[in-house]
Amino acid sequence: MNSKEFVEELERSNQEILARMGPEDDPHTSCKVDLLALLRIALKNELEASELAARWMPSTLELDVELGLARQVGDEAKHYRLLEARYFELAGKREEFDPRAGGYSALFEYLTCLPTSVERLAAGQFTREALAQRRNEMFIEYLIQIGDTVTAGIYQEIIQPDEAFHHELGRSMLLKYATTPELQEAAREACRKTLQIADKLRAGAIAKTGIYQIPGC
Repeated sequence: MNSKEFVEELERSNQEILARMGPEDDPHTSCKVDLLALLRIALKNELEASELAARWMPSTLELDVELGLARQVGDEAKHYRLLEARYFELAGKREEFDPRAGGYSALFEYLTCLPTSVERLAAGQFTREALAQRRNEMFIEYLIQIGDTVTAGIYQEIIQPDEAFHHELGRSMLLKYATTPELQEAAREACRKTLQIADKLRAGAIAKTGIYQIPGC
C-alpha cells in the first residue's frame, strides 16, 4: 500500500483503541485522589518525552524530522516547567521531587531503541502523542470536575495544542517516509508494542492512584 493508505490504516487501528478508554476501564476507581500524585506522573511523562526527542535527534537522517524533534524537545520541557510551577503552588512548599528517581519507564526504554525514523514517528509522535491527547482530555475533565480550572487551563491552552502539533508531525512525516512494505510493517509492530507497554503502565498508575484519568503517556 502507499503511505497514505498506510497512515489511514494506522489511524483507524489507533482510534479503535483510544475510543475504548474511559471509566469502563476500571469502574471501581474513585474520584478522590491526591492531585499532586497525578502531577508527579505528568512531570515524569513530560521530562521523558523531552529527553526521548533529544536522544533521537543525533541519529535522525532526515532534516525535517530532526527539526521537528528539536521543536518537541522545547515544547515538552516547557510543559514540564509549567506543570512544575503548578505542582509547587499546590504543594505549598518546594518539596523535594525528582522525576528521574526510580529510573526510566519501560516505554521510554523501548522507544529509545527504535532504529528508524519511520518506526520512531509511528510509535512516538503518531501513536504516543495521540494517546497522550486522549488521556489528557480525560484528565482535563477530572480537573474541571474537582474545580481546578488553573491546571485544566494549562492543559487546554498550551499542552494539548502542542501535543496535536507533535501528532501531526508524525502524520506528515509518515506520509513522506513510510513508503516501503518493510518500513510499514516495522512501524505497525512499533505501534502495537507502544500501545501494549503504555496500557500496562497505565494499569499500574490506576492501581496506585485509584483513578482512571491518568495524564499524558
